[in-house]
Amino acid sequence: MNQALQGIRVLELGMFQAGPGATAILGDLGAEVIKIEQPGVGDPVRRLKRVSNIILQIPGGHSLWHEAVNRNKKSVTIDLNQEKGREIAYRLVRKSDVFLTSLRRTAVEKMKMDYPVLSQLNPRLIYAWVSGFGPEGPDRNQGAFDYQGQGRSGLMFSVGEPQMPPLVSQLGIIDQATSIMGSHEVLTALLMRERFGVGQEVHVSILSSALYLLYLNMVIALIGGVDVPRHRRSTEYALRNYYLCADDKWLVMTLPQTSEKYWQTLCLALGRPELEKDARFETDVRRYENAAALVAIFDEIFAARSRREWLRILAEHDLPASPVNKMTELTGDDQIMQNKYIVDFNHPRLGRIKIPGYPVHFSQSWAQTRSAAPQLGEHTEEILRELAGYSAAEIAQLKAEGVI
Repeated sequence: MNQALQGIRVLELGMFQAGPGATAILGDLGAEVIKIEQPGVGDPVRRLKRVSNIILQIPGGHSLWHEAVNRNKKSVTIDLNQEKGREIAYRLVRKSDVFLTSLRRTAVEKMKMDYPVLSQLNPRLIYAWVSGFGPEGPDRNQGAFDYQGQGRSGLMFSVGEPQMPPLVSQLGIIDQATSIMGSHEVLTALLMRERFGVGQEVHVSILSSALYLLYLNMVIALIGGVDVPRHRRSTEYALRNYYLCADDKWLVMTLPQTSEKYWQTLCLALGRPELEKDARFETDVRRYENAAALVAIFDEIFAARSRREWLRILAEHDLPASPVNKMTELTGDDQIMQNKYIVDFNHPRLGRIKIPGYPVHFSQSWAQTRSAAPQLGEHTEEILRELAGYSAAEIAQLKAEGVI
């Protein structure tokens, strides 16, 4: 069975996650991904062993972040500040379908790796650029990371409860959203090339991805003129809320407000049929007006049984609910495991481990992590010899001159 991007070659000149994460996804889909790195230095994410109180170091002194965002890749070390280094890159560009970079435009232009230069070498090239804030505007040349995407987009005021300060949602969420959008822009451009025969430059930013992730919230703000209120659990609509169960575990339920039948069914499922006709809650409007009282009642009800029991009961009544998992609990969720949203992977240094699976199922294709993140420069000689056409003597000379 073939992979969707089998036979597609991608060159990456990127750092950290937002850009490299996109090419890792393309690798999941079968593309050959060649990562260009500076000799002796490499992507800074290789050296990230700790971010604040998050430990990223794994056995062997490697970075877990590097392993995550540089899966499926081959690493070549090329000094693009040297003319001979650029010539190597140009040879690779001529034989590639996609070039993706997450470096700032000024840095890429200085290395003569910008779209006007590379498109002359390969007019069919898809040139994908990932930036912090977009190709135009006063901040177009500024760098950005995940937290800037969370802050500038409004996400930090979309989580937490009212009166809380702005809150960040861990690290890497917007970086991953940007990676998904980066792979999306490449796939779209490849389809256009197939249909219309054109190469092109495509661009996505950390900011644009964060905003697009908040699409519905933005529409409400832009058209309705209000910020979506932050969720206050104690006074929120009780049928769209989360509750602590007897075993100190949480569940979350979201019942549609389109039909009174869900209210009736919920009252029966909870063993409190009398609540259906309680004057405080007998209509949807009244349930909104008396949300605090209803949440307090539900708190007491859910605290009487374990989460497993409540999820079974709610499922039997076809009421949408799910566990509120910690990340370390995910492998215990049968639904996640049976759908292969988490899969086993044989890592050359870590042994058999579990990693995120590809989120889409194909009936006539497959997608998954195929290889671990490479050592710095691990594939340099192989790529120069087999793809760029350099002889053993030429490779030795380039190495002696510090070009590779």
